[in-house]
Amino acid sequence: MTWRFYSAEDLRLATAVVRDLKLAPFLIPILARAGFVDAEAARDFLYPRLKGLADPFSLPGIEPAVTRILQAVDRGEKIVLYGDYDVDGVTSVALLTRVLRAYGTEPGRFLPHRIEEGYGLTREGLERCLRQHRPRLLIALDCGTSSADQIGELEADGVNVIVLDHHETKHTQPACTAFINPKAGHSFHYLCTVGIVFKLCHALLKRRRLPGLDLREFLDLVAVGTVADLVPLVEENRTLVTFGLRQLARTRWVGLRALMQVAAVSPPVRPVHVGYRLGPRLNAAGRLGVALDALNLLLSDDEGEADVLARKLDAQNRDRQQVEEATLREAVQLVLADPEALAHPAIVVGAKGWHPGVVGIVASRLMRRFHRPALVISFDAEGTGKGSGRSIAGFSLVRSLEQCAPFLTAYGGHEMAAGLSLPFDRLQTFREAFLAVSRRYLDPARLGPVLDVTASMEGHDLDGALWDAHELLQPFGMGNPQPLLCFRKVQPVGEPRLLKEKHRLLTLRHRQQFLRAIQFNSAEHVLPPPPWDVAFHLEANQYLGRLEPQVQVEAIRSAVDDG
Repeated sequence: MTWRFYSAEDLRLATAVVRDLKLAPFLIPILARAGFVDAEAARDFLYPRLKGLADPFSLPGIEPAVTRILQAVDRGEKIVLYGDYDVDGVTSVALLTRVLRAYGTEPGRFLPHRIEEGYGLTREGLERCLRQHRPRLLIALDCGTSSADQIGELEADGVNVIVLDHHETKHTQPACTAFINPKAGHSFHYLCTVGIVFKLCHALLKRRRLPGLDLREFLDLVAVGTVADLVPLVEENRTLVTFGLRQLARTRWVGLRALMQVAAVSPPVRPVHVGYRLGPRLNAAGRLGVALDALNLLLSDDEGEADVLARKLDAQNRDRQQVEEATLREAVQLVLADPEALAHPAIVVGAKGWHPGVVGIVASRLMRRFHRPALVISFDAEGTGKGSGRSIAGFSLVRSLEQCAPFLTAYGGHEMAAGLSLPFDRLQTFREAFLAVSRRYLDPARLGPVLDVTASMEGHDLDGALWDAHELLQPFGMGNPQPLLCFRKVQPVGEPRLLKEKHRLLTLRHRQQFLRAIQFNSAEHVLPPPPWDVAFHLEANQYLGRLEPQVQVEAIRSAVDDG
């Protein structure tokens, strides 16, 4: 593993910002690295405000969407929300359902079945949706961008369609009543669908106020969908998630409270809690079962019902973990069966019998393990394949799949995550084509594990001022990584202790300072000879009712003089 230390030849501007805002010096290299070299931009980043959110009507497509929705409300027309089965789609449907209820209308809700109907406005899904609900207005949430033909038929049959989506746009956009997708323009390109729905709801309330409805109470749903969908926590996303996580800690929704209880999530709520505890449980319904369970949980106002649904999702998540582990083992075997696997710039594996609901998670784990883009494809008995991919920074999956389109029956997604379909007999030719594209656009230097160290610290630096400055950088996630810090030339004190037979507890001495540290899932790792360089994150540790900073070790190496 390569340790890469950040260095800036000129920190004067960031130093001036820190001095002007009376911040801890700890933030100087972090602000410099992020490009904040004036006080106003740094203040907006460190102290986000809901008042700083832009006028929702500045998002293209919002105006006709608001007009048509309020028209449908006034006329008593049937509105149906057609969502995706992932967390972004489910939270989007839940948010818009609750706001439309406040306007006095009960929308129909439809989530396609992942295996039987597939992603988006498929003909199978639409047929069932129209049969069940007979809408006059269909609002597609987290889908619809690539469904121009289906939307054209709906509009021709008298069903108006509004699309709220954030998937990459292709050459043609659907001709519909309103099309809202930031990827089609330049502003708000970072929003996922639940963020777009929040902007729509804000616009509805600006056009027609509802006494007693406080849109801030819905920000917890926005935070859950945004973090789970792995979109960048920048600009307005940062603001929405910052306030959304605070709202989640005191959520009024009984479903979210029940889910937090079974997932052992307590305040302060961080993105990691959403990404690794809440999100997987909400996703489990759509992966192995019916996503309607997750939606019903988010819409439940009955504590008993919410408790039953939360426990059901928790059990489905455990089942998902077992299926995921079995699929991962087989996928790794396929990768390593190729003696030149690590010479390839990407991974493409597929097999019959894998559960299509876990291929995205397996792709993500392969990407992290081998440090290269990964596509994992499940084929059914008839040879129809459905796959999912995860990428590394700087390599757009959806653009790469576009260059392999002749081998695919369908594809779509984002730069970092995408889905695809193809028949089994095209797997090998598609793999060769995708690897060729990867060789053209991937820098080999990106394919190895790298630790990007933000700053070196002294043991005595870990005081309250540094912790407060560290917390100003929250929430951490895509687009706003947590600072990776380093102690240089530390000595271990005594022998490490094991926690739960897999985590390592350490006592470190740096200069005259003694530090407690933990390294997760490290029991099998061999420690190098001391003294050590220790790369770590600062995490909150609840001890005797107080929150204290804890050194969470990411990597240890024998100390070196350069870097």
